[in-house]
Amino acid sequence: MSSVQVRLHGLTAEFDSAEQLVQAARTVFEQGFRQIDAFTPYPVEGLPEIIGRTKSAVPLIMLIGGIAGAVIAYGMQWYAMAYYYPLNIGGRPLNSWPLFIPITFELTVLFSALAGVAGFLFLSRLPCVHHPVFSVPGFERVSTDQFFLWIEATDPLFDERSVRHLFERLEARTITEVRGK
Repeated sequence: MSSVQVRLHGLTAEFDSAEQLVQAARTVFEQGFRQIDAFTPYPVEGLPEIIGRTKSAVPLIMLIGGIAGAVIAYGMQWYAMAYYYPLNIGGRPLNSWPLFIPITFELTVLFSALAGVAGFLFLSRLPCVHHPVFSVPGFERVSTDQFFLWIEATDPLFDERSVRHLFERLEARTITEVRGK
């Protein structure tokens, strides 16, 4: 019979309002915690900056995807028209770039969109089928009217007692240990 190790993943604190959550997040970040996350029913202005989220890399990924799409489209057409199967039609040059514009544009948009979706999913760590915080009692209400702040146990400053005391000082409605496999 094998024993399953149940370990502490972190602590969550539940708050009643966005203002309380923002103030708590600011305090937690100022205390030096960096492995934190906030869960809210709607976007809260300024919260990503408070918890240390930087600008997204998705626009850069989309730019790279678009450039790759343009280069691939133009290269594919040039190879087909100028190298692989050259046809002299009306004395036009084999590398007739105006002819290549529609396909180049279409593949630029296609590759950019696909890179954007893939980059978003990868950077968001989606799809997330299960996360330990999903087992917190009442967490399903985060999509309607509750606000949660989460500090991961992997944070170098994490100490269960001190984090619990910090959440109590911040007047969290409930404080929950998140344990799992």
